[in-house]
Formats: sequence, structure tokens, C-alpha cells
Amino acid sequence: MRRRSPALVLAGLVSVVLALVVPDSASAATRYEAESATISQGVVESNHLGFSGTGFVNGDNVTGSYVEWTVTAPSAGTATISLGYANGTTINRPMDISVNGTVVSAARAFNGTGNWDTWATSTLTAPVNAGTNTIRATATTVNGGPNLDYVDLDVTPTAPSSEYQAENATISQGVVESNHLGFTGTGFVNGDNVVGSYVEFTVNAAAAGPASLVVRFSNGTTIDRPMDISVNGAVVAANKSFPSTTNWDTWQEATVNASLNAGANTVRATATTANGGPNLDRLVVSGGGGEGEPPTVPGNPRVTGTTSSSISLAWDAATDNVGVVGYRVYEGTTVVASPTGTSATISGLAPSSTHTYTITALDASGLESAKSAPVTGTTTGGTTGGTPVAINGQLHVCGVHLCNQYNQPIQLRGMSTHGLQWYYQCLNTGSLNALATDWNADIIRISMYIQEGGYETNPRMFTDRVHNLIEQATARGMYAIVDWHMLSPGDPNYNLSRAKTFFTEIAQRHNNKVNLLYEIANEPSGVSWSTIKNYANSLIPVIRANDPDTPILIGTRAWSSLGVSDGSSETEVINSPINFPNIMYTFHFYAASHGTEYLNALSRAADRIPMFVTEFGTQTASGDGTNNFTRSQQYIDLMAQKKISWTNWNYSDDFRSGAVFKDGTCNANGPWTGTSSLKPAGVWVRDRIRTPDNFPTG
Repeated sequence: MRRRSPALVLAGLVSVVLALVVPDSASAATRYEAESATISQGVVESNHLGFSGTGFVNGDNVTGSYVEWTVTAPSAGTATISLGYANGTTINRPMDISVNGTVVSAARAFNGTGNWDTWATSTLTAPVNAGTNTIRATATTVNGGPNLDYVDLDVTPTAPSSEYQAENATISQGVVESNHLGFTGTGFVNGDNVVGSYVEFTVNAAAAGPASLVVRFSNGTTIDRPMDISVNGAVVAANKSFPSTTNWDTWQEATVNASLNAGANTVRATATTANGGPNLDRLVVSGGGGEGEPPTVPGNPRVTGTTSSSISLAWDAATDNVGVVGYRVYEGTTVVASPTGTSATISGLAPSSTHTYTITALDASGLESAKSAPVTGTTTGGTTGGTPVAINGQLHVCGVHLCNQYNQPIQLRGMSTHGLQWYYQCLNTGSLNALATDWNADIIRISMYIQEGGYETNPRMFTDRVHNLIEQATARGMYAIVDWHMLSPGDPNYNLSRAKTFFTEIAQRHNNKVNLLYEIANEPSGVSWSTIKNYANSLIPVIRANDPDTPILIGTRAWSSLGVSDGSSETEVINSPINFPNIMYTFHFYAASHGTEYLNALSRAADRIPMFVTEFGTQTASGDGTNNFTRSQQYIDLMAQKKISWTNWNYSDDFRSGAVFKDGTCNANGPWTGTSSLKPAGVWVRDRIRTPDNFPTG
């Protein structure tokens, strides 16, 4: 049946979006609450006095539990980092403090504060980059760390410099991408692997003189990728070394000293070998000529209107010596709008929800102002009659159907994500709000690939991403399928040990939730049904030991085609079912490839065994190509008739026709609501998800 690793290899964001609170005007620090950070082996609580925000993090008493904040620095420089904490014991609970993956304070002491209601501050300094940074506090002993309340960040800028993003430069034989972690700006340049590919920056110098040219790069190979660095056409550093940085998510800097002319100059980095150059993120120019002055802060931010799903903002214009070219509207650390003028409307919000925004200005040199004062707005009340989870509650299998808390058969309709290693940036506050309130989706399938650059490369990070998306779905009243997206190799037993580890943690943490389903094998292939059964019989008891109630979905033979793609039929499952209660079997189809034979097999199977279509597309089995909406509608009608729940592939801006969003939508952060950002398949499936649900309650 397919498919489908994007040409881009890795993507995504490191951490969940954080709620940002600006403290009183006497302090220049920005506060990031721990309860909104990425948490590994810990919980958010509010059972002690004196914390800020809505709670604090109580980490598990184990080595390695951590809290990681994603913070934004208005400029590169030295940051004063203050951690609010409480330690009600009499012993030190040390933690390693790391910034952008580098430990800057090892085993930092967090001594007793007398009791758990008394809070103290531990302050240190560390260098930060302009833009996004991560700060992680990791317990170093079996006693765990203290309770953590917040991080305050106050940045002292480095000497004036100009920052020029590679994605805004002139590019020859290369493309702008954003499929790796840790870049600044909106992306980086991946040059073709040929001699002569180059990136050329145009930089301005206030006066002639010497300058420091600092190139930020990443080289995920094991070999050097040298480049000639030229200024105004003359090579100033021949075959400048750009050595391995171990992986494509790790960035380093290379410095070249050169003289600049007053006014405009060109700085070109040209690959000198057939391997091409490294990925290039930005050029920072210091001395001789950096423009160096960010715009003034936008003034008087204000709410100008609200609806049940949107908040409109306006502000006074900023000024700059080289000209303001645009603005960014932030909610916490997430850019939710990038207008060129002095107003914006943020859509796709939940009814009766409160949101706090700040605004920055951008100039022609790529410099960004400090953030404005915060402005808070609240959407009006909606008229919806309750979320899918509020109505249906805990799901279970009854007969051949998925049933709600009233023991009534229901059909859930929604979307599957693409791989979290590639398109995690498509899953943010705005897009998930739109899925829940504009698309009216009942369910989201969280597709975590195992190979193809997924879970096996970083189990902790990908497990945390799934934890986060489960919480995001729960907050919006949607159901969530936890998809163990094994694809190649096709034998699920290859990943059995990994699956046991992963589902044990997921089930232990979320067994009190009523909105989950566990899909334990995405698309088995090249193996018999008995092999898949053996895998399920080994994994299901592990899950049930930690979560006795959540329905479990089991992939079928030949890419979850009930064996049809291997010349078999649904009878192999019907005649040899898996002997556990509360399970369902999955079926995948792509309408332009899978015609009447597949449709009829699904129809017959649904009369005999519980079926769930966890993945389908209106295109070919590659997830691409021409849409066959006529055949797709036949499947939709059958699934409605037999109450077969479904999720469509996929909620991303992948270039293929099966991704619902147009290319570039995710990096542009929308727009998420309506149809202006949707491909034809997106418009079609959104219309079918938005039709009213039928959830019987009696």
C-alpha cells in the first residue's frame, strides 16, 4: 500500500509553547511559568502556597526528571536566568542547568527552603542566541529536583551587530527549509551538494573598516564541508572549514575577519567541493558596519474587537533608522500573526477563552524590537452544545461498534497528523483550535513514526511530544489516537520492546483520561496475520496492566488492508480473531488506488468485527496524485451507514496532495481557519468533518 517519507528528513519544534507572563514594570525580565513548559517525569500541582501563575512542577524523585522551557531572547547576549523553586526537605536537590543543550551550571544546588510553601530564587548567567532558546533543569540525584515555579529571563545584549538571515539572502543552487531544530529566524538554507552552490548576503556598513563575520551553520555529516568566503567579490577566506556538528539539529559558528566598505557590501559563502556546503542559518556582522539598531517597541497595544473564535488587535507604529517592514504578534513564545501593518486578527480560538499577546517590530536588516506591553482579550461565549468527549465520555467496544458512555454506537471523524519528526510545527495552539472549533473534529490521530527519523532516534523527545499532544487534545474535548506508526520494517515484532516501553509510559500517565485510543501497529506488511496476532498478544497485556479501559486498535495484514493488498481477505481476521475484549481492527485505504474490492472487504468486515479506519486519503496510496472524490464519497457513505469511525491523512502542509494545507502554511503560522490555506483535498474533507455529529445519549 505505500509510501511516504518526505524529502525533508527531520523537522519540528523542540518544546511545547509556553505561557508568557510579563512581571511588573520595575523588572526587565520575562517570566515563563513551569506549568506551561515541557515536563519529563513530573506533574503540575497547586497544593502549596506562594507560587506564581497557575501552579508549579513537582518532578519525580528520580535522576533525569526535568523541566524544559522554550524562551525568546530579543537579541544575542548574556542572560540572567532566575529559577523560582521550593524545597521542603532538609537536603540539597541539585540540578544540571543547560541552555540550548549545553550544561552551563552542573549539579547546581537547590537547598532546603524550610517548607514547601516557601519559595526561593536561584540565579545564574549564560549566553543566549537571538530568538528561540531552551533552558532545561535536570535532576542529578535519585531524590529528584525541587518544586519549580518559573524561569525569569533578562538579556543584556552583546555589542551592536547586524543579523542577516540566510533565508532572506540570495541563494544559488539551494532551498530554504525548516525541517531541523535550533535555527533562528524562519528557516535555513540547504545548498545543493555541488561545487559552486552559494548564499550571498547584502550587508550595510555605517563606515568603512574591519568587521567580524560570524556564520552560523550545521553539518550533520562526518566530513568537512568547506566554503570560500568572499566580500565584494574578493575571497577573504579560501576553503574555510565548516566541520561536522554531529547532527543537523546542532549549530556552530565560524568567524572570518574582513574589511567592509561604507554602505552596501556583499558577503558570499560558496561550496568548494562536490559535497556542497553546510546548512547556513544566518550571518552576524559586528564592527565595520553592522546597522545594529532594532526598531522601537510598538506602542499602545489594544483589543479592537472579539468574536466567539477571534480577537482583533491594533497598536501604534514603531520607528527604525532603516525602516520597519513588519510586525510579529506573539502568544507566549509562539508567533500567531505576522502583519505588515499595525493591526491583526487572531482566529481559530475557543469560545470564552482568554489570550495574552505581545507585539514586536521588524526592520529591513532583520532586527527585531523588544516585545510590547502585554494586551489581553477574551473571546465571547460560543453556542456549541458540548465537546465530543463531554458528550460521549469513556469509549468501549460493544458488539462490532465503538460505543459511548451510554452504550450507544457512535462514529468519530477527524484528522491524522503527519510524522512528528517532520511536521510537529503544524500542531500548535492556532491549528489545534481550528481543528476543534472550525473543522469541528471529534478526534485527532497522533502519528509517531518509529523509524524514518522518528522514535528510535530520540525516544524521550518523541514520547514527550505525544504527551503534549494528548494534553492538547484533552483540553479541547477531542479524542486522540496514539498511533505507533511502524512502517518499515513491516514486522511489528521488530519494535516490540520499544512498543512495550512507550505504551507503558503512555498508559501509566494517562490512564485516568477517557479520550484515548491506542493504535499499536500502523501498517504491518510482509508478515502473516498470525505474526501480527503474536505481537498483539505480547503487547496488549502490558498496556492492560496499566490501563484496563482504553480501546486498543490493531493493524491488519498488508498495510492494514485486511490482507486484500496481498491477495487475501477479511476472513483471515474473522476466522482467527484476537482474544481480548475492547479491541478493534484497522483498515486503511486511498481512494484513487483502492476500488470496489477494498470497499466491499471493509463493508463485509464491519458486519463481523469492530473496524476503525485510522487512515485514508482521496489520492493514490503514495498520499499524492489526483483526487478521486467520487470513490472517496462511496467510502464516506459506507462508513456513515455502518458507524465506522475515521481519521483522514493528513493535517500538515507536506507538498503531496493528501496534506490538507498548502505548502508553507505551517511556517507562516496559518491562516488555520476557513479554506484559503487548504488544498482541494483539505476543503473536501473539512466539509465532511464539519457536518453535524450524531451522538445518541439514551
